[in-house]
Amino acid sequence: MKVRLYGLILALGLALAACGDNSASPYLEFAGGGFIFNYRNAEAFYGFVARPVRTLPEGAVIEVSLDMPNGAPPCVTTEKAVPGKLQYSFKTPFLTGVEKGHDYKAVMRVLDATGKELARYERSFKSDVDQASLPSKPLVVGPGYQQNPELPKSD
Repeated sequence: MKVRLYGLILALGLALAACGDNSASPYLEFAGGGFIFNYRNAEAFYGFVARPVRTLPEGAVIEVSLDMPNGAPPCVTTEKAVPGKLQYSFKTPFLTGVEKGHDYKAVMRVLDATGKELARYERSFKSDVDQASLPSKPLVVGPGYQQNPELPKSD
């Protein structure tokens, strides 16, 4: 009986120890992402979801820089860290000039309340298709998805 009780206490102690933050683990991890080509609306963008792995410091900010096509300056956005938030989503505005197979770098930084960099994570995204595969104008318009009258009539 005592052996079972000691085993239970040991298991409970290990479980509670695993609940604490590990200062060696990263603050955030990339949890998916990539390019989205919406052929219906003739729009393309890319982005990703970041998931907290451990508690972010109070007052922390997540800053993301996303490479843009055609040599445009990177798209930089920030979001305040919120205790208990399960994920953060970041994306570019609509893009033009996306090249198939080209690396587009995403840099995610965790900054403290004073702006000091606490952590930096990088990942590249590639598109499987060129921007040229999108129609030049949306295929449909309006809330009922009516055919775009600006498109040439097909046979």
